Parts: sequence; C-alpha cells; structure tokens
Amino acid sequence: MGGLSRPELRLSSSTFRANIDAVRARVAPSTLMLVLKDDAYGHGLSWAVESAADAGVTWFGSYDIRTGLTVRRIAGGDARIFAWVTSTDAEIDDALMQRLDLGVGTSDYLRRIITRAEALGTPARVHLKIDTGLHRNGILPDDWAAAVAVARDAERAGLLEFEGVWSHIAEASDADDDVAQSVFLEAVRTVADSGTTPAALHLTASAASWWRPELRGTVSRIGAFCYGIRSADGPELEGILPAASLVAPVISVQRDDVTIGIGSFDGFPSTLAGSRVGTSAGTRTLTSVGHTTSTVEGWAGARAGDQVVVFGAGTHGETSATTLAERIDTVGEEILTRLTSRVRRVVAD
Repeated sequence: MGGLSRPELRLSSSTFRANIDAVRARVAPSTLMLVLKDDAYGHGLSWAVESAADAGVTWFGSYDIRTGLTVRRIAGGDARIFAWVTSTDAEIDDALMQRLDLGVGTSDYLRRIITRAEALGTPARVHLKIDTGLHRNGILPDDWAAAVAVARDAERAGLLEFEGVWSHIAEASDADDDVAQSVFLEAVRTVADSGTTPAALHLTASAASWWRPELRGTVSRIGAFCYGIRSADGPELEGILPAASLVAPVISVQRDDVTIGIGSFDGFPSTLAGSRVGTSAGTRTLTSVGHTTSTVEGWAGARAGDQVVVFGAGTHGETSATTLAERIDTVGEEILTRLTSRVRRVVAD
C-alpha cells in the first residue's frame, strides 16, 4: 500500500458487477432497474453505466432528464432510461427525442407531456405514479381514474405509450407497506380495466425489493444495494460488498500519530473521528478530522506515501461507509455523495 499523492475513491468494477448479479438473482423474475441518482451514489455516472451495461443491465433509473440524456449517450439507444422528476418543457422535449421513459406524478405534468408530444410529433413513454400514502408526488387515488382516462385518450391519438404504473413506499413498517401495496394494486386494476396493462409495474426500491418479495412488481428500482451500500441499521446483505474504497495518503509521521491527506474540506465529515481505518499494520483509530488532513493512531514502520483505507470492504480492517454513517445517524450514501471532486475516482479493477 504505497505511492499516493491525493485521496482516491477506488472503484471495483468486478465487485459492482457481482453485486448486480446477486441483486438480479434475489429479485428475479422482477427486472432490475439500476438507479443512478447523485452521480451514481458518488461513484461516477460513466463508470456505473458502462460497468452495468457490461453486466447486462438494460433498465436505468436516472432521476432527472439531464442525467438520463447522459445515460443515453453512454448506454446507447437500446437502453431503457426512466426519469421521474417533474421537468421543464424544454427538458421534456429532449426526453421525447431521446426516447426516455418519464415518471408522471401529477395530472398537470401529464398534460404538459402530451402537449409537447403533439408539438414534436413524437409519442411519450409514460409511467403514471399513484400516491400510495407517502405523499412524495403522485396522483391521488380520487384523481387516478381521470388521469388514466387522459393517458388512454392520448394513447389512442398516438401521443403516448402507456409503459408503466409506479410509486414509492415508506419502508417504515410492514403494515404501512402492505397498505401501500393495496392502493398500488387497485390503481393497476383501474388501468387494466381501461385497456392493456403496462409491462412495467414498479413499487419497490432497494430494501423492500430485497426483503419483501411479495411487494415486487415486474421491475425493481434498486440503487444503494448494487453499489454495496446496505441500509443504515440493517443487516449485512448476502453476496453484496462495497464497490468503492476511500484511500488517503500518509502525509507525515510523528512519534505516536500519522497525518493523512483527507479532511472535512474534502467532504469527509469531521464528526467521524474515532472510527476505525485500515493500514498495512492492521486496524487503527482515526483520532481527529481537520479541514484538509486527519490524524490516525500511529504504527511501527509508517512513512509518508503509505496508504490508509478510510472506508471500504474491510480488506484492511476498515469499516464500510454505512457503518461510518450509523455513527452520525445518517445513511451510507451520504458519506459517498458528499465527497468532493478533489477525491479522485479511480477504477481499481
């Protein structure tokens, strides 16, 4: 472990692909939609899309249209790309021209998409979202039948392809999620009564897709687990390992302490002092986190240029990003996504 001048987030493509395989096996016959929000959870969008495409992933969840357009450039024309944030008319135009699937959670957004499809002469791929009680966007059950009727009219006019029904659930309790599923299935029945049932029915994200098979639809939207980020306060996941390790160089060595080249200005929380990191001599304590450097409990033979693994898969005794997150009552993806651009992303294998 030597020869490093600045902190690196090291990406393991083989681990990422193995995680994807494990997730697909777990959720089958539901199809995996790999979620890519927040620059692929801080891992880097291009790397994630290219690696996932190599692993045979065909569905990508981009969150916003701008990201979806980048995914289209990377993944090519055959990939299915789902963007679900409500967007401007100009963004809708771009999405229609690039054949993105649009998640639609309000009747107004649905009508704007139909208007743009008519103006461009290009049908929109639409997934209608039912509000199952989470109130995170979504058409209310009382308004659902009317929205479906609008979508069917546009479909008959050649302006819309009714591709899916979807929603979010709270994942706060099994009872709440069961109620949400009931609302979702009733919404699907209403759609089926109006015509052909869309192929993509998706309700669950990572945790519910993994632990509640009865809630899965034909598609499962999974992000964090594919990157090896388990749920905070949740158990380890069989066949899943962190795909990224944060490594920092030793800057200087004192008698009892080692200074490493990463600090809170790099996006690493200062509140994580006291956590355990990995060194060539085994596990050591991160004693303080400063603005640009941090201090680690020393070891015999330490020297400038050595490497310290701040978080990763545990190969050198370090903890995972999620374990770190649990110390400060947050989630593993926050640890990864707050790292700044000074932390170089490097493909390790």
